[in-house]
Amino acid sequence: MAAGNGMAGNGASHGPQNVVIAGGGIIGCATAYYLSKLGVAATVVEKGEVACASSGKAGGFLAMDWCDGGPVGPLARLSYSLHKTLASELGQDTGYREVRTYSVAASAKPGGRKVSLGKNSPKWLDKNVQRVKEMAEVGTTAQVHPQKLTTAFMEAAQASGAKLVRGTVQGITVDKDSNSVTGVTVDGAVIPADKVVIAMGPWSGDATKWLPNVPAISGQKAHSILVRPTQEIGAECLFTQFQNSSGRHTDPEVYPRPDGTVYICGESDSVELPDDPLSIKPRASAMKSLQEVGASISSALAGATVEAEQACYLPVSGDSMPVIGKVPGVQGCYMASGHSCWGILNGPATGMAMAELIASGKATCVDISALDPGRFAKRGIFR
Repeated sequence: MAAGNGMAGNGASHGPQNVVIAGGGIIGCATAYYLSKLGVAATVVEKGEVACASSGKAGGFLAMDWCDGGPVGPLARLSYSLHKTLASELGQDTGYREVRTYSVAASAKPGGRKVSLGKNSPKWLDKNVQRVKEMAEVGTTAQVHPQKLTTAFMEAAQASGAKLVRGTVQGITVDKDSNSVTGVTVDGAVIPADKVVIAMGPWSGDATKWLPNVPAISGQKAHSILVRPTQEIGAECLFTQFQNSSGRHTDPEVYPRPDGTVYICGESDSVELPDDPLSIKPRASAMKSLQEVGASISSALAGATVEAEQACYLPVSGDSMPVIGKVPGVQGCYMASGHSCWGILNGPATGMAMAELIASGKATCVDISALDPGRFAKRGIFR
């Protein structure tokens, strides 16, 4: 397959007009958007608001080459380039900007020697920081506001005829004779469809109850806070090795945003995925720990106002790689999930590839063969 950032047959539909996408996160909304560019108006089904789960609570850090050396590398590189142009293409603010990225060692307790990087050192790191090192070449890392981008995808798709249906996906109907999908059951009613995309993040695993050969997707709980500092902070993202006040070592990440807020994340939990994405609550001790990170490294963050305390579940596949492509054994069923912490980065390219696959039978923008759901069938592992 040839790689590139254009869409084959842009503006001309080569496939079905009756596509239902289960999931209104970045993957589902990006797929709907790129389908609309191919003349296919999809229906997106979402229980809550668009980006109500991890797509609205993610950090939005983007890296051009951090996935190199594996099957996800080409997908990430394409998606990184797409992010750069999407703000103008969608006609909305997506919170995109290039950033400088640093590795930082810090502690809740004063002490140690701060290493200065001269004019390139983040000046707002003025407290208990022992080491600062730039960890990416300029122009190879950036950020986006995940909720704004996901919403912009959906609104642009709707402007081209896509529909948004709010409800709970309860199953996928299949014609026994042709073994082809015929619809999606939503709150007891069936929405007709000849193509169905499972893009429900960690809840994509629910589809193992409805269809055979569906790869299992699980969820890992991640916590974050959004704070507003007392002074402006530059476009400098941090990956931190942090020792908290009790001596425990953690790896929080700190992302200042163009809107003046700062996103701080970390404190992952391996706890059971709830049935309802709207019921997720953050762990109080995790919120306290993340606030301690900011207060320990920067005076501007020590006095910051907390604007949000939140948690979400990252979708994880059995081999920790995305699952993108046709579900084996059922005609018209597709899956796009399992992106873990790189869902926002890889959302645009995943949506583009899925749209091409659905509309014309082949993804030409990037090679996704290694990410195909059928890889689990070859191993005899689905659940």
